[in-house]
Amino acid sequence: MNDHRTASAGTPVHTPSARAGAPVPGEAAGLAEGLSEAAAGAEAAEVRRFRERVGLPGLVDVHTHFMPERVLRKVWNYFDTTGPLLSGLEWPITYRKEEAERTALLREFGVRAFTAMLYPHKPGMAAWLNAWAADFAQRTPDCLHTATLYPEPGVEKYVREAVEAGARVFKAHVQVGAYDPADELLQQAWGVLTDAGIPVVIHCGSGPAPGEHTGPGPIARVLARHPRLRLIVAHMGMPEYEDFLGLAERFEEVRLDTTMAFTDFTEEFMPFPRGALPRVAALGDRVLLGSDFPNIPYPYAHQLHALERLDLGREWLRAVCHDNAARLFRL
Repeated sequence: MNDHRTASAGTPVHTPSARAGAPVPGEAAGLAEGLSEAAAGAEAAEVRRFRERVGLPGLVDVHTHFMPERVLRKVWNYFDTTGPLLSGLEWPITYRKEEAERTALLREFGVRAFTAMLYPHKPGMAAWLNAWAADFAQRTPDCLHTATLYPEPGVEKYVREAVEAGARVFKAHVQVGAYDPADELLQQAWGVLTDAGIPVVIHCGSGPAPGEHTGPGPIARVLARHPRLRLIVAHMGMPEYEDFLGLAERFEEVRLDTTMAFTDFTEEFMPFPRGALPRVAALGDRVLLGSDFPNIPYPYAHQLHALERLDLGREWLRAVCHDNAARLFRL
């Protein structure tokens, strides 16, 4: 979930003490800090078998994290030191590898396109992060050129510059940034992205802990002003799953990504309401695969197995794991 801010004073944070259920194939190896080369190879074979079962030419993952190394190390350090938001939970980073190794591993998994989800937590960071992401996309052709934004003077200018430079997806993190997405400073930037048809992956749900501006209300105010804005709600909007399903049902350009949803890890402390699965099935053309790679405490294959065991059918899985994003990003 990559939220490394502390919870608000007095806000209880509920986290799992252990993951429920039996491990999926290859999962045990991921409990150690990083996969060995042999374990990574075994997992790649498991992902390949999944793709063969479903009939997939590859995977498109709209929620993977690549960022400047010193920023990523700070994120990892937060997990290593069991930061306040984790409430004592041990969270091993399964893919603690160098950048080149991480991109190579995604390719071994058959991920034909992925993202560099990065985000600022204070003013003055976003333009710098966008410059790094533009360079990363140039040297990593299978990464969708990613950019970000923050409510600050000049945001419309650097958002427009990123779009003109070829950005294909934006990341917004309401929780880490601790800002209101309906802030007046962002309105022109949202307008630029709406007009350009650029999707925005946004963490606006209240998981793992609520923030002042998380939940469906603030982002609904954005959509009231920009109803054609292409939002991809991260983590299926956990834990307000049904509220965000409602936004997707109301606004044709709202989508949801599967990041960490339905996994044993998340089901223990923010379970998805099973009665809402028919709504997920009905929105099958607007649910996209996301993983949170590399900052996940279980192997990549587990996210795929978690989707498969929903038993929503091969057609739904093909759409979620490949076709929907391939159509959205014209791959």
